[in-house]
Amino acid sequence: MTATYIITLKNCAFFARHGVLDEEEFLGQRFFVDAELEVEQGTALAEDCIDDTVHYGIAFAEIERIITGRRRYLIESLALEVAKTLCARFRQIRRAKVSIRKPNAPVPGVLDYVEVTVEHVAE
Repeated sequence: MTATYIITLKNCAFFARHGVLDEEEFLGQRFFVDAELEVEQGTALAEDCIDDTVHYGIAFAEIERIITGRRRYLIESLALEVAKTLCARFRQIRRAKVSIRKPNAPVPGVLDYVEVTVEHVAE
């Protein structure tokens, strides 16, 4: 079995226009993203090699590109796209777990946020 380690990008904030309602597209809102990336160890740790790990600045940019990109009705599909894209972009990722929080979800009551978590295993 190959050793792995976890890289986590926590509470990344983006303004976007996702949701089912027209008001959500018109007004937009902040979304918060966590990405937990299980990375195959390779030589990155022993040799301190950036080329053999996940560059979290690039990972953040990929997340931002997707979250601020085209509108999605479901944050579930948005989370899956982030997870699949990160796995495809970085060959070292074995599993990506992505959570998206929507603090201003249009629900008939008071809540902190709605959160969806998707896990994708690299092929």
